[in-house]
Amino acid sequence: MPQESMPEFSSSVKLKYVKLGYQYLVNHFLSLLLIPIMTIIAVELPRMGPEEILNVWKSLHFDLVQVLCSSFFVIFITTVYFMSKPRTVYLVDYSCYKPPVTCRVPFATFMEHSRLILNDKPKSVEFQMRILERSGLGEETCLPPAIHYIPPTPTMDEARSEAQMVIFTAMDDLFKKTSLKPKDIDILIVNCSLFSPTPSLSAMVINKYKLRSNIKSFNLSGMGCSAGLISVDLARDLLQVHPNSNAIIVSTEIITPNYYKGNERAMLLPNCLFRMGSAAILMSNRRSDRWRAKYKLSHLVRTHRGADDKSYYCVYEQEDKDGNIGINLSKDLMAIAGEALKANITTIGPLVLPASEQLLFLLSLIGRKIFNPKWKPYIPDFKLAFEHFCIHAGGRAVIDELQKNLQLSGEHVEASRMTLHRFGNTSSSSLWYELSYIESKGRMRRGDRVWQIAFGSGFKCNSAVWKCNRTIKTPKDGPWSDCIDRYPVFIPEVVKL
Repeated sequence: MPQESMPEFSSSVKLKYVKLGYQYLVNHFLSLLLIPIMTIIAVELPRMGPEEILNVWKSLHFDLVQVLCSSFFVIFITTVYFMSKPRTVYLVDYSCYKPPVTCRVPFATFMEHSRLILNDKPKSVEFQMRILERSGLGEETCLPPAIHYIPPTPTMDEARSEAQMVIFTAMDDLFKKTSLKPKDIDILIVNCSLFSPTPSLSAMVINKYKLRSNIKSFNLSGMGCSAGLISVDLARDLLQVHPNSNAIIVSTEIITPNYYKGNERAMLLPNCLFRMGSAAILMSNRRSDRWRAKYKLSHLVRTHRGADDKSYYCVYEQEDKDGNIGINLSKDLMAIAGEALKANITTIGPLVLPASEQLLFLLSLIGRKIFNPKWKPYIPDFKLAFEHFCIHAGGRAVIDELQKNLQLSGEHVEASRMTLHRFGNTSSSSLWYELSYIESKGRMRRGDRVWQIAFGSGFKCNSAVWKCNRTIKTPKDGPWSDCIDRYPVFIPEVVKL
């Protein structure tokens, strides 16, 4: 990806953060007020004798009408509270597609194909080689069969074949894991940004598994690498209004029809970074799934900066001067991603950060306003709010900049780096490969909090916060089953080809 740097968060922290933090504290004011009251009662009550307590009780002069009215009021308030409380949404389980070894694309194979396909464009070949050397990808990433041909055959049939292979394999594995039957699916959401055939991919899934005729199905396209969390948000909203339901989400990106065969450097980047992958996720609001579910959804925050022209055009599908269609990645992409992330964490911060961090930030801002504007603003420590981080494996530069600006350790971004190395940028499904990595390492414990951060065209930054529902045993299958013992691996700054 472009090597532009994100802007330092400390250079422009918005006042909106303070307002949201203030709102958060005000919303919990009654809870905080109860603490000293309960403390006083707990201290004074043991000092009073039984006779004094009895005298106090008699002095209140309760009659039957007052007791009945008070009881009715308490029952009414309790009923309203529980009826208005959002339904808990669980992530029961998920499955990630593991490509066959026949689809593997080592560096030597990728470069040989590039030289043969672009034999009259040596500078484009050299550019791709430089990108690949610094990409952070490994030797085991995979591309679909159609891209292995010389020249590639990006036909509609080949694209459908890839979609069937990655989606059906992931769903079959999910059905096996969860013992879910296709007729038990109430909601189906499929997201794929660049391949949107007719009938839709969601219709393809319904046809394959003969799903019910009254299923609520949705097909999301054109929403970029953050579409996976958009699907989670849609599933959450649907599960709020449809009780006792199951929702299946399929996140993927079909590579076959999107291989760029032109000469524009900004449009050659996706060829070097994007690889095949898919994930199927089962979400539920059923109380019976509470005990077997892996995670509970705590928060989901979406930020869209499409009103800004630079943000809108920074990831843009277009034709080059020769008529070749591809994705143009702007040189301003990293700066725009930084602005979107700042806006996103401004919203999610007050929801997840402890009061101590919010207070330190507030004091720092007051100090800068009153005493010295040159004071460096306090950057909240998100490591106090989360045990695990799943940063979209969009490219090495993305992970580097988020690690720097969020002040994360190497272990915090290990899942993202290793996913990029082993599977490449699998678009919207990359977050689930990262979560699978953490589980495969045996690091997920009950009560742990996970922050998923994804970026997408438009430009969007979306965040989801999950709370681990039970300690997860190290899985014996999954995308990491045959290689987890080798990871983490050292990834040099430059791999000489």
